[in-house]
Amino acid sequence: MMKKWSGLLSLIVSIGMLTACGANAPASAPSGNSSGSSSGTPAQQPAAQPEAPKGNAKLKIAVVPKLIGIPYFNASERGAKKAGEELGVDVIYTGPTQADAAQQVKVIEDLIAQKVDVIAVAPNDPASLTPVLKKAKEQGIRVIDWDTPADQSLVEYSVHQIDDEVYGRHVTDLLVEKMGTDSAQIAVVTGGLSAANLNTWIDWATKQAQEKYPNLKFIGDKIASDEKQQVAYQKTLDLIKANPDVKGIMAFSTPAPLGAAQAVQEKGLQDKIAVVGTALPTDSKPFLDDGSLDVATLWDPEKLGYLAVAVAKDLAEGKKLTDGQEVPGVGKIQVKSDGKTIIMGPPTDFTKENAGDYKF
Repeated sequence: MMKKWSGLLSLIVSIGMLTACGANAPASAPSGNSSGSSSGTPAQQPAAQPEAPKGNAKLKIAVVPKLIGIPYFNASERGAKKAGEELGVDVIYTGPTQADAAQQVKVIEDLIAQKVDVIAVAPNDPASLTPVLKKAKEQGIRVIDWDTPADQSLVEYSVHQIDDEVYGRHVTDLLVEKMGTDSAQIAVVTGGLSAANLNTWIDWATKQAQEKYPNLKFIGDKIASDEKQQVAYQKTLDLIKANPDVKGIMAFSTPAPLGAAQAVQEKGLQDKIAVVGTALPTDSKPFLDDGSLDVATLWDPEKLGYLAVAVAKDLAEGKKLTDGQEVPGVGKIQVKSDGKTIIMGPPTDFTKENAGDYKF
């Protein structure tokens, strides 16, 4: 009798253990990747099906300028946010308060933590951003650049305002035209020394001078203004004092032409020194009116911000951009043969006569 009860008791305990194991099994199964990113799916999980909430949620696109708070990037912010409203995506426009690569890295780290879908960045220093952009890609975030190039091995699209060679050569031609001579001492004032787009334009401007105007003489190295008008103003005053025969100044980055023109204006040298550069028409108008700035040449930064968001959205949705494609709110774009480089369009020259016609 005792053996029978003992056997029955063992059977009951075994059944209870099997039942307990079966109840716990679903809790230990993989729960899926909350980011919805295929690259973030652990290897032990089965091929994941798209999560339903991700398909219904708006895309989150982060647009990171070199810095916030200056007119140029304020204008691109308006364009980016307009694109968000019209294209039905959430746009996060955020960046450092100074043109500082370390601050920009921190901004991107925060966006990675927010699990945005795409990061569109205008790097202050491309090399400094490479590790954090690589981290973003490893976590399933798509990466593009705009305004200035990042590490091209990491970005899927590179959105340029204009063709760099055409633009750089154009600035040199403008300066020679406004000086009225191709034999003179000239100087270059720039924003940050590490800004890839500024350096590329300066390289092409220099090449144009060497090939077409061999009697132009550059004074020293390019002068950094740290994206600040006041710094450009002070350094241009120093330049004029040390080089009284300077006849022309090329200024790259939107605050730089204003600071250079301010120095020329203060010294009353409008008829002796020509200044051309990359600036917004509304900011330039007071200096264009009195001749301290001869020409500002740029593009519409609102359209550039809009285009960055449009490209990011198409990328996230698996759409391929094509040469000559019409982008609503922007116009026809050029896609170069590499399939990656996107050109928004040709530059526009702003003068005393037409600057008042623009609202940016």
